[in-house]
Amino acid sequence: MARAATLLIIAGSDSGGGAGIQADLKSASARGVYATTAITAITAQNTLGVQAVETLPPDLVAAQIGSILSDIGADAVKIGMLGAAGIVETVAGALDGYAGPVVLDPVMVAKSGDPLLTDEAVAALRDRLLPRATVLTPNLPEAAKLLGCAPATTPKEAARQGEALRALGPRAVLMKGGHAEGATCRDLLVREGEPVTLEAPRIATRNTHGTGCSLASALAAELARGADIETAARRAHGWLQGAIAAADGLGIGQGHGPVHHFHGIWP
Repeated sequence: MARAATLLIIAGSDSGGGAGIQADLKSASARGVYATTAITAITAQNTLGVQAVETLPPDLVAAQIGSILSDIGADAVKIGMLGAAGIVETVAGALDGYAGPVVLDPVMVAKSGDPLLTDEAVAALRDRLLPRATVLTPNLPEAAKLLGCAPATTPKEAARQGEALRALGPRAVLMKGGHAEGATCRDLLVREGEPVTLEAPRIATRNTHGTGCSLASALAAELARGADIETAARRAHGWLQGAIAAADGLGIGQGHGPVHHFHGIWP
């Protein structure tokens, strides 16, 4: 009997369902992959902001990862919000010996602007997990924070920052261009060889909560199914554009609503 492709998601919970573990599960499901989870933090949040954050004990995070890898396994791993330096160290240790692809989404700030990662944890992330990543998926402010510089404002600057991040260990860096200006949104996949530009018209909507989590999880799901990095990035990018285009049809919340993860499934 054929076995379903599996994705282990290590991230925080979003009670509003638009980002975090909830968005990751929806993204993986929409891409036809069976997802398991290791929850790192619990947040009280909605479309208006983050009201509370509580990180879980590192030992419990490690136990969740060990439980999944010892039985179900993982064709790929996606890492999102980690919250604290101790959890970064724990995740890095728990993945020692894991040989599959790892997608690292360096979640630092919520869509509302609320911080989700301490400065100490950013340093631990850079030192312990960037060298382990197959694909790093920062947005422009996150890339700048990891490098200690100003955010890129041109494609050339984004490419240079992507190369600087790749020098820290990841095989590839997907620089997400959603925070840039202009009528066209450009993501840049920086890998060995020439960078790959993924373009789409910028969609006028405030309902973009969870775009970063969703893109990274969709990319990880494609890697779990056996796609190469460029193919996985192209498929995830195209799927997310459909999810953003359909977001207003959900009508969720009073602030930054979620994208429509199941735009290709729901009637």
